[in-house]
Amino acid sequence: MAKSRDQLKLLLLQIRDGHQVRQEELESFAEYCELKIEQIDVLNVFDTPDFPDTAADQYDALLVGGASEANVLLPETYPFVEQCQQLILRCAQTDKPVFASCFGFQLAVLALGGEILHREKDFEMGTVPISLEYSVWQDPIFRDTPDNFYAVSVHKQYASSLPKDCISLAYTEQCIHAFRLKDKPFWAFQFHPEVDKRILVERLTFYKEKYTDGDGHLDEVLSSAQETPQSNALMGKFVQRVVIDQEHLQE
Repeated sequence: MAKSRDQLKLLLLQIRDGHQVRQEELESFAEYCELKIEQIDVLNVFDTPDFPDTAADQYDALLVGGASEANVLLPETYPFVEQCQQLILRCAQTDKPVFASCFGFQLAVLALGGEILHREKDFEMGTVPISLEYSVWQDPIFRDTPDNFYAVSVHKQYASSLPKDCISLAYTEQCIHAFRLKDKPFWAFQFHPEVDKRILVERLTFYKEKYTDGDGHLDEVLSSAQETPQSNALMGKFVQRVVIDQEHLQE
């Protein structure tokens, strides 16, 4: 029997080191999943770099967040990258619902056997229009999302192709932006569904030395930022339609 929303318990695999961004990310996931913050437990890999691939087994779903202090392409520097992939892969194999954002998208691509590339200059930063594939018409999460919706996207790593059995759902000129794993309750997003315009302003200001060329560049990016309601709504749709209603089982 399916659980009600207030009975759910989710695990957030968090790859954040700074206290402010940790709390902000947790609050954002809770808000846009339409859950109480107490319904989400956090496994932060900077605190707990060694964990089993069974860590999410007792939860109703796995959420995977973004990262600015780690690099998915440097597992020798960040050994938890390999363990994150093993946890994500186990969730895929056991039909555990997964919602992976940004760094989580990159981890998922690697875990499923794909390739992540790096772009040092002219990478996406700010709010960008996301184009939808034809395949979204039958997707539980995207089916009523309009084409060319705005989403927050800040990333240097990206995917230009997907692993076997992955269905592309959304893209920009630069890269693939969303996919699901065929016949699985598994979605990954290169953009940030958990981040809205207000949080983008705070986070880019916090990380301006990493992503921008100074205050002028930062002001240019933030002044053109758009609200992102369609992107943010995807998380609530995942919880309601996939975790609660189990629509992925009805295809």
